[in-house]
Amino acid sequence: MLSGCSGDTGSPPLDAGDGDLGEASKRDPCLWPFAADSIWNTPVGDGAVFVPAQIAPALEAGMTYDPDFIVLTPSAPLVSIAQNDVGFGEGDRCEATGDVLFEAPIPADFVVPSESGNACFAVLMPDGRTVRQGQPFARCVIGAGATLNYESDANDLFTDGRLGPHGGSAMSSLGGALRVGELRPGKHPPRHVLKGNLYAARNLFRCTRDSDCFRWPAAQGDSYAVGVYGTLRSDVPRALRMGALLALPPSVTVASLDLETEPARQLAWTLQNYGMYVVDDTAWEVWALGIEEGPDRSFSQQFLADWGFPFDEEGTVGPWAGDMRKLFAALAVIDNNAPTSVGGGGAPRVPQPPALASRCGEGVGSSD
Repeated sequence: MLSGCSGDTGSPPLDAGDGDLGEASKRDPCLWPFAADSIWNTPVGDGAVFVPAQIAPALEAGMTYDPDFIVLTPSAPLVSIAQNDVGFGEGDRCEATGDVLFEAPIPADFVVPSESGNACFAVLMPDGRTVRQGQPFARCVIGAGATLNYESDANDLFTDGRLGPHGGSAMSSLGGALRVGELRPGKHPPRHVLKGNLYAARNLFRCTRDSDCFRWPAAQGDSYAVGVYGTLRSDVPRALRMGALLALPPSVTVASLDLETEPARQLAWTLQNYGMYVVDDTAWEVWALGIEEGPDRSFSQQFLADWGFPFDEEGTVGPWAGDMRKLFAALAVIDNNAPTSVGGGGAPRVPQPPALASRCGEGVGSSD
């Protein structure tokens, strides 16, 4: 199963190798999805060109999360998912206001109330490989139907997994999420690219036309990008646009960061060896990472139980908040990340992931 590393002497240094999973090991496609050369699985390369990101400190909270509702139960009963036109406005996401978009296998007791967040959704279909996606998701009553404002591109567990419903970038709901079993005591840090959100008005490049508001692998910026991105600062580098790949440059070391918490040290390893894509706008003065929430699988609950403090700890003072401030301040944009040079190209810092097993339930997760 997925898991994460612990203890001051047990953490791999930022320049450590990826560990030996064994030549015979294969990846469980539900726990560690997508092709080995997917944007979500390609390590940073030694050809990466780094531009300082100059991310501003979070003023409201040290770290928050953006939950991706991930449902990987292909044998569950089929549930009708209907269109709801509330979207991100005021109103109730619970009731269908349009036609049924599709049916998907969802456990009867999985409930997601009507809230104001992104609520990106990914569900594994009965074929065991197709992942249908949409945003925002709600399922307010046990055993009842569910709603989405819109359905986005479907993913396939065995292909690239690039696109999806994140509204700021049109990138995947499954790819890049911190999964249940990752970032755990005594285990290896996650071996995949992460995804995160920044406050766009302060931390994304001030663009004057839509095509300048995002960069590959994002397929778009927010609908309001022109006139909002970068309006609270004049010095955001052009490299830092929606879809940017952020990473800790090779010159950064654990000692120089002086991190106090073990989960932050694990994140440092992942951010240096794999990085993080910017996929959405937090729309307030915080940072966020994408995490998995699903039937009987809650990353936020696991994190609290493991470490004794919440991932979205309130305030900007304290060891966890301080560690996040150090990490985000040290991030740089890999400016030559492109379809022909994913992760910057060149020799990867750590090995490519092993081959995928043929079905979910077989193989290992990224932190095994």
